[in-house]
Amino acid sequence: MSGALRNVADFDRAAAAGLRTLYPQRLKILVGSASCGVSLGAPDIEAAARRAIEEFRLDACVCRTGCIGFCAKEPLLDLVLPNGPRISYCHMTPQKTRALLEAYSKDCLKLELALCRFAGEEIVSTGEVHSYPSSPGPLQLIPERSKLDFYRRQKKVILRNCGSIDPRALDETIARGTYRGALRAMTRMTPEAVIDEVSVAGLRGRGGAAFPTGQKWRLAREASADVKYVVCNADEGEPGAYMDRTVLEGDPHAVIEGMLIGSFAIGAAEGFIYVRSEYPLAIEILEHAIDQAEKRGLLGKDIFGTGWSFHVTVRRGAGAYICGEETALIESLEGHSGEPRTRPPYPVTNGLWGKPTVVNNVKTWASVPPIITRGPAWYAGMGTRRTPGTTIFSLEGAVKNAGLVEVPFGISVRDLVYEIGGGLIGDRPLKGLQAGGASRGCLSPSVLDLAIDTEDRENATILMGTGGIIVLDDSACMVDMARFLVGFFLEESCGKCVPCREGTGQMFRILSRICEGHGTMADLALLERLAKSVKSAAVCGMGGMAPGAVLTTLSHFRGEFETHIQEKRCSAGVCRGLVAPGAFDGKFGRHAAKKAKG
Repeated sequence: MSGALRNVADFDRAAAAGLRTLYPQRLKILVGSASCGVSLGAPDIEAAARRAIEEFRLDACVCRTGCIGFCAKEPLLDLVLPNGPRISYCHMTPQKTRALLEAYSKDCLKLELALCRFAGEEIVSTGEVHSYPSSPGPLQLIPERSKLDFYRRQKKVILRNCGSIDPRALDETIARGTYRGALRAMTRMTPEAVIDEVSVAGLRGRGGAAFPTGQKWRLAREASADVKYVVCNADEGEPGAYMDRTVLEGDPHAVIEGMLIGSFAIGAAEGFIYVRSEYPLAIEILEHAIDQAEKRGLLGKDIFGTGWSFHVTVRRGAGAYICGEETALIESLEGHSGEPRTRPPYPVTNGLWGKPTVVNNVKTWASVPPIITRGPAWYAGMGTRRTPGTTIFSLEGAVKNAGLVEVPFGISVRDLVYEIGGGLIGDRPLKGLQAGGASRGCLSPSVLDLAIDTEDRENATILMGTGGIIVLDDSACMVDMARFLVGFFLEESCGKCVPCREGTGQMFRILSRICEGHGTMADLALLERLAKSVKSAAVCGMGGMAPGAVLTTLSHFRGEFETHIQEKRCSAGVCRGLVAPGAFDGKFGRHAAKKAKG
């Protein structure tokens, strides 16, 4: 459809058009075409499906969709049957695709290739459920998606539309409730009421600091200035993390709508989405979505006939990890080197070009619209009392069910790894977890029964931060992992302050000596003292977090460090200098060795 969307009737017409393409009366072939699928051959799967439609003269359409999270099963292809259920097929190839559609032309569905079937889908923004027609006979042998271990404990809020809509089809996302929250906020609420609902919901920023979102918005609202800004921090750079990219690739309008609501709440007429250049597909889809929103009157001037105007611009970052820190991001947006500013003043009062600025990340902005459409009590009913709602993790490493996981806060690490993740590949023993970003270091299995939260409470919760979760089995060396993580910070340091620039390099050199069999117990004491000094003296939060990789790993695996030093032995057989000549090199840390030589 075309034409501006101004009121409920306009949205209803657009939603009706979206429903016709979401659930057509003919066969619909959905190809998972986020970066994870594309890297494993999704374009070839799509091309094979189009050829098969012509070859077998099928009445069918082929569409792209985002990631449904189960990255370990990519490439994925789904059949939405006319007047039937949706069936997911995993590990597809062009040959399997042709064979599947040939079988479909003969009234066979090749159940042996199926991963699961969808009995229904929750329309999270409205609370409605789309139920697929029942699947009689052999289709009952395919497990329901919601009953798979990987999905059973998940709750999709941020990822509510990913894998269900074509991210380039605005009417489809409108059919699932998108922009209804913005319409309600801007036509039926005051800015203060919007902030109140976000505050009552208990939404915290999904960054490492977990600052209350409503409080941040209120400070910006109350700041006296003629110009204000909202910024989406999509500069995702943690090792093993791809949550923000998946949201942008699968449901860009969720972020745009969240920013639109936030702009109205604080009084900002302009916004920026800062995305690293390593995400070309996300940038392409995001720019397309902004263009669509402008053409339909959801961005630009006089939105919904309210007189409110809001413009969004995508800015590409050069890939510097430090630009994930909000003041460095602001410096980069202004055209300067991405180096952090000393705080205070804070961005909410003195941010972009000296004006009040709200910076939230992708997950935070995407969480806002359902709060407005379904109310703060609904949102506060998920998660924990201190941290309501859901969060996303990329679950990677030696785990069977690798992928993107969205769960309510309060779930235990054990359930995440062994129930959702399916346990370790080959049923090897769990040695540790690199969880919550590089600064969190490596954690021992002793944390398995702790609940995931945004606050560390001894023997009760564990703070996971912003990064993914990398599961490590007994083939991993924790000293080498610490070296890899410190090497990451060494490469990514902006170099502005001496503690981070010099201290991180010294920590890397000490860890390298230990890994190469030349370390001493004095080195270990120096490493710990140096890490504490860097943590307390670095100018910005990023520099202060770098030593966490050392301190946390040391606290959980000190014995392994001492074995490297005193016995000159690496139990995992990873470290060069501690294994027989001709054995393999270390898995981690080599990328930073060249930089550390000086």
